[in-house]
Amino acid sequence: MHDQHRIPPTAGNIESRQRRETSNVPRAGNQLRLVAWEITRKCNLNCVHCRAGAERGPYPGELSTAKCHEVLEEIREVGTPIVILTGGEPLLREDVFDLAQTGTDLGLRMVLATNGTLLRPGLVERMKDSGIKRVSISIDGADARQHDDFRKVPGAYRRALAGIELLKAAGLEFQINTTVTRHNVGDLEKILALSVSLGAAAHHIFLLVPTGRAKYMVNQEIDALEYERVLHWFYGMRDRVPLHLKATCAPHYYRILRQEAHQKGEKVDVETYGLDAMTRGCLGGTSFVFISNTGIVQPCGYLELNCGDLKQSPFSSVWRDSKIFNQLRDFSTYKGKCGRCEYIRFCGGCRARAFEAAGDFLAEEPLCAYQPGRA
Repeated sequence: MHDQHRIPPTAGNIESRQRRETSNVPRAGNQLRLVAWEITRKCNLNCVHCRAGAERGPYPGELSTAKCHEVLEEIREVGTPIVILTGGEPLLREDVFDLAQTGTDLGLRMVLATNGTLLRPGLVERMKDSGIKRVSISIDGADARQHDDFRKVPGAYRRALAGIELLKAAGLEFQINTTVTRHNVGDLEKILALSVSLGAAAHHIFLLVPTGRAKYMVNQEIDALEYERVLHWFYGMRDRVPLHLKATCAPHYYRILRQEAHQKGEKVDVETYGLDAMTRGCLGGTSFVFISNTGIVQPCGYLELNCGDLKQSPFSSVWRDSKIFNQLRDFSTYKGKCGRCEYIRFCGGCRARAFEAAGDFLAEEPLCAYQPGRA
């Protein structure tokens, strides 16, 4: 796909080095490092890109409080991952702080992903008291008009910024998340500058994956060359801003990190460089899982493949025994140029994007302009 947007591989000596780095490691590790848990699908907004197509509900079959506590204990049996309480809008679940407290007591690092519009002084204090360590707020525009158009609710931008001020006043760390589309790609520099001015600890960009409500936004996906340009720009900002930058749903970034470092003659640890204590670009099923509001475990929120039902099986057995997870961990099963790529350990291509394009989660990433140097 996108044949007209191919770019050549980097210099031969770099490719030879990368082939040596990857030739003897056919599998990903399976240490659980990150869990995103959709504790409710209820939401007060109507965002055009929403993976879940979330609305006010009701949504029958959501896990009970008791079952959620049980799941947290099962997660702790597997490891000590970061647990992201998300939605929908997680603040619409009344027991959200009880769950956060249980996770904290178990030794899990609990964080919260919210649209920011419901934050109030009392809620922020409860959030902090429950042990939540960081809050992510989504900002998808450089100004109110652009953000509110994306969120489909007038005033969403103003209320999100007000929520951020409350987090700052409480001393609770926050990051800005931005979904990148044609709608805002030209304003990413302004959004990054806004994140800096607000005092965010990090800015995470998410490259649109057209699933859920976002299927109707396929024409808003940036193409392969623009994708490459954005990630190279993002790399270039790493040493120019006083916050942490991370690209999500953009596994090519971890290839680009290595290409840029090699081209600059930098000596880096190829095992860990740029991985931020994770394992690679696409983490789905290898060190990351998504849990739906009804307890279905998936590789990620955008790849809606049922890997196990927590109402029927404990988390540990799903994590260990899922056929899909074990396929994702075996790089020899990957197809097309992803299967041939010398960067497969560090990138892996977006499995959700591959599934949407080809109906096969092991197919090659459709929005990658890179041509592997390995035959």
